[in-house]
Amino acid sequence: MLIIHWLELLNSWLWSGPLLLLLFGTGLYLTIILKGFQFRYLGYAFRAAIAKQQTQAKGDISHFEALMTSLAGAIGTGSIVGVATAVAVGGLGAIFWMWVTALLGMATKYAESLLAVKYRHMDARGEMIGGPMQYIENGLGWKKFAILFAVLGVIATFGTGNMVQVNAIVEGVGHVWNINPLWTGLVVLVFTGLVVIGGIRSIGHVAAVLVPLMATFYIIAALIVIGAHIEHIPAALQHIVSSAFTGQAAIGAFTGSTVVLALQLGISNSIFSNESGLGISTIAAAAAKTDSPARQGMITMTGALISTMIVCTMTGLVLSVTEVLGATTLEGQMLNGASMAITAFKKTITGGEYVVAIGLILFAYTTIIAWAYYGEKCFEYLFGEKWIYFYRIIYILVILPGAILDLETVWLVANVANALMVIPNLIAVLGLSKVVVSETNKLIEETK
Repeated sequence: MLIIHWLELLNSWLWSGPLLLLLFGTGLYLTIILKGFQFRYLGYAFRAAIAKQQTQAKGDISHFEALMTSLAGAIGTGSIVGVATAVAVGGLGAIFWMWVTALLGMATKYAESLLAVKYRHMDARGEMIGGPMQYIENGLGWKKFAILFAVLGVIATFGTGNMVQVNAIVEGVGHVWNINPLWTGLVVLVFTGLVVIGGIRSIGHVAAVLVPLMATFYIIAALIVIGAHIEHIPAALQHIVSSAFTGQAAIGAFTGSTVVLALQLGISNSIFSNESGLGISTIAAAAAKTDSPARQGMITMTGALISTMIVCTMTGLVLSVTEVLGATTLEGQMLNGASMAITAFKKTITGGEYVVAIGLILFAYTTIIAWAYYGEKCFEYLFGEKWIYFYRIIYILVILPGAILDLETVWLVANVANALMVIPNLIAVLGLSKVVVSETNKLIEETK
């Protein structure tokens, strides 16, 4: 179809050099002006995330629940399928550039989350509303840019956050248990509805339980595989670093990759795995009970470390030590995405396909409920509080089409919306960088 062709061209152009340079450059710039704040205060950030909540702080959910909601949105199918796809196309060097982008992206995540809390306000229902649309309008006075972000946020929510994730669940369940997509979709619809109807407090409570459990389950399974191939770790790390700067030669059915391709895929997948620069996950940070924008920003930035440097790295190392890059199916097709991840786990763990399937189900489900809240706040910004329940019902009902339809066009539209969200968000973050530095200095003085 002509529309798909043009969407593919637009998506390819948007996720090419200029946008990736903006994402990478913003993280580097913020790291410099904040003097490596994300590294110097990382330990303090983790302690603050689990510290006792201040009773006088304003907000809807705790520090920890806000962080887990943000992580729920970030640790999606990209943590498994996305990493495998990046490695299958860009080689192991893509993992190195994921690491670099994540470390710099922590500064971006910190800055945008700080601004989300700084410029949030309470709506008529007594709930916080904050995020890029708020700091774009209230911080810079750019109402039209704020509306643009909110519209793109709603579009991305129904695509990236809902239908695409449901489709991943359906594929995982169908591959392992051969269950009809419609029945899987109905189950996801029911469980999503039970949580989403309750709003951010319900979402925060569920995320606080599910996210640590699912991350722990997946990391332990990955460590079992890595431990069984411990002798391959030095070579794996050497390949990851060396191929980041030299490209990777052909292996089996793998046709090889260039440094540019590894760089591009590493940066883009890092962004999708931790959402630094997209701005959308700062909506969860704005809901936190806190009296310090900088402290909540600092807590939220740890999510980039957890989602990319830990969860995605586990996937990358499993793929590397099991040497599945370049392997083929019985039909002669090169392994990619979920099939590559399943093969990697099955080589070491009996029933490894269940590890991947359960991981995909949990990762995708928590993303669905987190993005429901992101979209709700974007929708509220555009139309007001009275339309929130209408949005929730539509969001829940859209799960069924996501379960049974071909989502090629939805994928493309969602990716384009994500790319376009980055532009107004990062322009605003850069425009408000002096505010970020000022609030950071306040926090540093408090901690002395």
